[in-house]
Amino acid sequence: MNFKIRAAKKDDSKDISRLIMELAVYEKMPDRVMISYKELERDGFSSNPFFQCLVAEVPEENKSKEGHTIVGYALYFYTYSTWKGPSVFLEDLYVMPDFRGQGIGKSLMSKVAQVGKEKQCVRLQLLMRDWNTPSLDFYVAKGAQDLTASEGWHFLRFDGEALDKLANEASID
Repeated sequence: MNFKIRAAKKDDSKDISRLIMELAVYEKMPDRVMISYKELERDGFSSNPFFQCLVAEVPEENKSKEGHTIVGYALYFYTYSTWKGPSVFLEDLYVMPDFRGQGIGKSLMSKVAQVGKEKQCVRLQLLMRDWNTPSLDFYVAKGAQDLTASEGWHFLRFDGEALDKLANEASID
């Protein structure tokens, strides 16, 4: 199949939002998506963006049955390891089901790795659901290490009231 990987533009935000929801449905968590395409426009396409995004685009003659030409995306941002240096974090990698198995996911991931290397990143990191063995197999086949199994790392999060409480403690002297 003919497709191209390109940097997302502000005008792609509605498609990216649609694909985010498709991914959330696949991950059995659609009720967790709280971000709108307007927030994606603001957060990804301002003068100081919080994330970068690539999209996979097919020609009009290969569009999805729903009429979409943007059929996949990779959303990423930069982090820093005090042990290793600059890193790229792949937040999302998603390809619409009818377009899987054609190299689009591999191309998106490879392009993120290439962009990261150009920025002097020493590693690419990502998280995934523990039940998602097809994706785990895909990443491991490409050389990823499962740090939960090999090093015992746990990924932790503060959000909602816990984040508010933690932030409020900063103002207590």
